[in-house]
Amino acid sequence: MQTQARAIRPPAVAGLFYPADAAVLAATVADLLAAAPPARSGSAAPKAIIAPHAGYIYSGATAARAYALLQPLRGRIRRVVLLGPTHRVAVRGLAVPGVAYFRTPLGDIPLDGQAIAALRGLPQVVVSDAAHAQEHSLEVHLPFLQTVLGDFELVPLAVGDASPEDVAQVLRRVWGGDETLIVVSSDLSHFHRYAAAQTLDRATAGAILELRTDLDHQQACGATPVCGLTLLARELGLQPELVDLRNSGDSCGDRDRVVGYAAFAFREPAHHDR
Repeated sequence: MQTQARAIRPPAVAGLFYPADAAVLAATVADLLAAAPPARSGSAAPKAIIAPHAGYIYSGATAARAYALLQPLRGRIRRVVLLGPTHRVAVRGLAVPGVAYFRTPLGDIPLDGQAIAALRGLPQVVVSDAAHAQEHSLEVHLPFLQTVLGDFELVPLAVGDASPEDVAQVLRRVWGGDETLIVVSSDLSHFHRYAAAQTLDRATAGAILELRTDLDHQQACGATPVCGLTLLARELGLQPELVDLRNSGDSCGDRDRVVGYAAFAFREPAHHDR
């Protein structure tokens, strides 16, 4: 069915953070996933992941290690709740868009209008297309999700001035069952020298594994959605795993001012039943 242009959020960082050409983008994502370790046979599927949002040449390998774990879920995941920090437009609370589709060079992703409507009843949720229009923290994840999962509906949330409890309350409302995946977008420390960044990021990764909820935006630019997830993970008994930890000095060679990247998987306990 043909969609109206006004109902689509077009890609903002195609050609900047990742290739704009569909064939090149598809090959790039496929290569990154092929280089990542596959999900272990018999391991539980992640309910949630944390992955970075820099340009693919910097953080694509780290993101791919999280997304490779989701490949067995193709056809099972029908909804992705994607949360990332705002970089360009200030928002009080969490912003949902008013459009019906998000577009990437790989195609259009329909939004879950029913879930978004349910969230709009919460006081911390606002509608803002401006918050999403140029935001890269959500967009860079979409080609990975399209490649790994195929067809799904999206609930995109641009997280601004909010508390971890604000985020956790939103997540509780759309947590769902096996059909729903939670993705939190966050890089780690910014613009330290290589060795200092390693020390800082190891400590931050340890805090996330301990499910702490007191991270700040110097430790992780997506600290607010990360802490919302860890708050709920503690409540529901999710088990976190560090999948990858590195920085841009590992991927591009410049070690004077690096950005940290990590990938985590969160799994529900074996007895969890919804």
